[in-house]
Amino acid sequence: MAVAKPPLQTAAVLLLLLLVVAAASWLQTVDAASGFCSSKCSVRCGRAASARARGACMRSCGLCCEECNCVPTRPSRDVNECPCYRDMLTAGPRKRPKCP
Repeated sequence: MAVAKPPLQTAAVLLLLLLVVAAASWLQTVDAASGFCSSKCSVRCGRAASARARGACMRSCGLCCEECNCVPTRPSRDVNECPCYRDMLTAGPRKRPKCP
């Protein structure tokens, strides 16, 4: 006795449903983390000279915050407040601080 295969439309609908559920759960975890980071980075990058500089600061700060789960309140305040953030360096031959 042969097993009947589900129609192609049913398989496509199930795949689409699976993708929607997976995307929703991924976005929920990203949004929870980025809410913390965006508020901390907004404070840290708030005094940037221009909108372009502020955008670059927010991008870098967000990446560092996601990696370190912390953002120092002020650059010169307490150097040990977030050592992971402080010690991240750029890739390449010139190792410069990655986080603003």
